[in-house]
Amino acid sequence: MTTTLTPSPPRRSSDLADSLRTRSLPVAATRTIHAVSVVLVAVGVLGLFGGIRLALAGYAFAFVVPLWSRVVEGGRKATDRLVTLLVTSAFGLALIPLGSIMWSVLEKGLPVLSSEFFTYSMRNVVGEGGGIYHAIVGTLMITLGATVISVPIGLFTAIYLIEYGEDGRLSTWIRFLVDVMTGIPSIVAGLFAYALFVVFFGDGVRMGIGGAVALSVLMVPVVVRSCEEMLKLVPNELREASYALGVPKWRTIVKVVLPTALAGIVTGITLAIARVIGETAPLLVIAGATDSVNFNLFDGRMATLPVFTYSSIMQPGVPPGPSIERAWGAALVLLIIVMLLNLVARLVSHFFSPQGER
Repeated sequence: MTTTLTPSPPRRSSDLADSLRTRSLPVAATRTIHAVSVVLVAVGVLGLFGGIRLALAGYAFAFVVPLWSRVVEGGRKATDRLVTLLVTSAFGLALIPLGSIMWSVLEKGLPVLSSEFFTYSMRNVVGEGGGIYHAIVGTLMITLGATVISVPIGLFTAIYLIEYGEDGRLSTWIRFLVDVMTGIPSIVAGLFAYALFVVFFGDGVRMGIGGAVALSVLMVPVVVRSCEEMLKLVPNELREASYALGVPKWRTIVKVVLPTALAGIVTGITLAIARVIGETAPLLVIAGATDSVNFNLFDGRMATLPVFTYSSIMQPGVPPGPSIERAWGAALVLLIIVMLLNLVARLVSHFFSPQGER
């Protein structure tokens, strides 16, 4: 006995497309709802009309889209829209304090900026006038000193961990100590530098190189971690091809590994500089403060932008208005420097990375 199976007629492409097509919300309607919600939240956050109540009402109005989606598109699409709304809301919530800080610094710092503000120090200045030239010089020199100390130590440590140490016990301990250094408070770095220099120069020592040493303690673990991750991304095939040609390991590292990871290494170093350039506590402990310009890292106190801002707020003098205005101007300049460093890191990463990793 035989059974004959009758093949089903082939489905037309239009029928298949109809079976895969699902109902969806109108794009214009969803965008309109989101736009209205954003406007209401913004108006409420700015304190206009209904204040916080209006902001909450606007945020609740955005949930109309996932509820409507559950009715029209089904549970899966509605869940996707709900999660997207929650993630976007978290991002917007994080932007509120950032925007508030930026607005306050720009509003109070921009009127202070002038040619005099950038070219004069505070030597013999009481009340109005003066500038931050001495603080800019100190910040750049101390940060440069910290970079000179930190980059060779951090880069060589990363090279050892990736190229020589592998999974040895020493590498494990080095990674552990680097992780511990990443989390130490900045004031501890300042106290370490102060205790180190007291041994050689006695109590009450204040000098710029001490601030550079303190910042390097904070900078080294960041450099180690960033360089280590960049060296890990270099394909082993490049190393093996170099070894196959009889090239020594040290020359392979110098000529193959480092040039390949150069963009990421420079980016990591730039971000590490941006991380430490705004530190106040360690510089307040070891570098001190002064109203004069000092170009010598190894002799005398050096002013820096963070310490200048702190001193201007805590000890404004009489009348306090000009000193507080200068503090806002110094804060704005420091913020601009950090933003420029981050921009440089982005540009280096974009233009010098391999084409496929941009």
